[in-house]
Amino acid sequence: MTCEEATRVMRGVVKWFDPAKGFGFVVADEGGADILLHANVLRNYGQNSVADGAVVEIITQETDRGVQAIEVLNIEPPVGEDRPVLPDLEELDVADLEKIELKPARVKWFDKGKGFGFANVFGSDADVFLHVEVLRRSGLADLVPGEALAIRVIDGKRGLMAIEVNAWEATLH
Repeated sequence: MTCEEATRVMRGVVKWFDPAKGFGFVVADEGGADILLHANVLRNYGQNSVADGAVVEIITQETDRGVQAIEVLNIEPPVGEDRPVLPDLEELDVADLEKIELKPARVKWFDKGKGFGFANVFGSDADVFLHVEVLRRSGLADLVPGEALAIRVIDGKRGLMAIEVNAWEATLH
């Protein structure tokens, strides 16, 4: 059997992903054994983490050790409440937020334990606040210093803040 014959596109939900361990597992919509999602496959998509509960579309391959993801095609944030995650966003219309331009940025630092960090939009020294709930709603779980992102930024009550975080390639679309 060739590799091409053994691959297929599947959708599923991230069961868990641990960036420190370098892998996690996806539960396929169609059932069956958990699908291994390795950090390198996720990095090839442009992300270093993915939130538990995120919906992913992946290309999988059957191996001697089970089914593994070999490419990430799409990541959708975990399904949750539609209410804003931060008070700064409560007064804003969701349709207006989607009109804000995605800007390329780089992570300055992020501490998952504290629940926040900062990034800088390319060409600017201004810090942009990154809240862990915004990451989660964007389908991410963690960030690493130097990681390239595409973010939507507003001037919140306490300064610049990201309202959406994506893989940096999103700025190319």
